[in-house]
Amino acid sequence: MADPYLETYLNDHMAGSEAALELLEHLEQGQAGTPIARFAAELRVDIEADRHTLEGLMERLQVSVSRPRKAAAWLAEKFAELKLRLDDRPEGALNQLEVLEALSLGIEGKRLLWRALGAAAEVSLRLGGTNYEALERRAEEQRDRVEELRLAAAKVALGSALSAV
Repeated sequence: MADPYLETYLNDHMAGSEAALELLEHLEQGQAGTPIARFAAELRVDIEADRHTLEGLMERLQVSVSRPRKAAAWLAEKFAELKLRLDDRPEGALNQLEVLEALSLGIEGKRLLWRALGAAAEVSLRLGGTNYEALERRAEEQRDRVEELRLAAAKVALGSALSAV
């Protein structure tokens, strides 16, 4: 049986991955035919692979996926999507900035997940057998890629308003 803290922690991150995949799908659709859409599709493949790694770890640790947490993540993403649509159209500059920022925060959370599990693996044999450092580096690389686009989106979305001052 899994530790309840570990179960909650892993399920929270699993739910976060679901929300990230939904955001990427909307970004890809809203930016169809653009380099941002291609970027979103490539990042979605990476995040799906990371989610698969997390699923494998959960299975090995006998941690069940929490349906309520998965549903809550889906609802949270739908509320976020609604908020984004109220602020700007799906292909708009502010929408793009806010989606990229949400993804960046989520990827940072994933990086911290791998770091925390690596630290915990030092005292728990059950958590061993996974290269958490490599997963953390992969998350850093993903975040760097998102950050480059996020800053470019900030220039478009916010730059014109700031230059008029």
